[in-house]
Amino acid sequence: MSFGLLNKFAYFERDILPQNLFGMPYRVLICDDHRIVLDSLSLLISTMKELEVAETISDPREVPGLITRLDIDILLTDMTMPFLNGVELATEVLRIRPEMKVLMLTVAEDEVTIKKAIRAGVKGYVMKKADRKELETALLTVGRGGEYFGNEVLRELISPSSDPDSLPVDSVTKRELEIIRLIAQEMSTSEIAEKLYLSTGTVETHRHNILRKLGVKNAVGIIKYAMKHNLL
Repeated sequence: MSFGLLNKFAYFERDILPQNLFGMPYRVLICDDHRIVLDSLSLLISTMKELEVAETISDPREVPGLITRLDIDILLTDMTMPFLNGVELATEVLRIRPEMKVLMLTVAEDEVTIKKAIRAGVKGYVMKKADRKELETALLTVGRGGEYFGNEVLRELISPSSDPDSLPVDSVTKRELEIIRLIAQEMSTSEIAEKLYLSTGTVETHRHNILRKLGVKNAVGIIKYAMKHNLL
């Protein structure tokens, strides 16, 4: 499959309904451990036709209880969260409500993580750098019974970036490993410095060394490394 054809395969229709069966908007539960992300997504989705935000939650452990009490059609969840990651959450949710549609919205774009999510039963996988139109398309596609996988997700599945076993885990120091985990939690340099009682200059030096050792260009590459090696 050539990359030029990827747009034709970004979503897959399976008995897709033109609208919610009862003409009501699809109710979305958003789970992300960052409140600013929750607020932004809630505001964004509230402007989309056929969609309605039922609830936002920052602790994934509370989701199973919520879906038994609330009328929810779609769970929109992050991958990297404390207590339960996205795959673990999807597995638990689908055990309780097999008909639930789970859409992953995350920065994790490596083949291993994507395949874990698919095996867990998610109906869609979208990167956080996606635009409003793509997120809306993904939500409506899974809400109507289809599956949605963004172009970048498909590219990774077709041509995986790097072999996770080839990355230099042993070359990373204990302090660098701490910083990798904090970067994966989307903490800024100043936040990491405050948490580890280091200067921002020292954190930046560690960050530079991590990028060099792992052969990646930015924080996304660091997060992919952490996900591939189960460091989170």
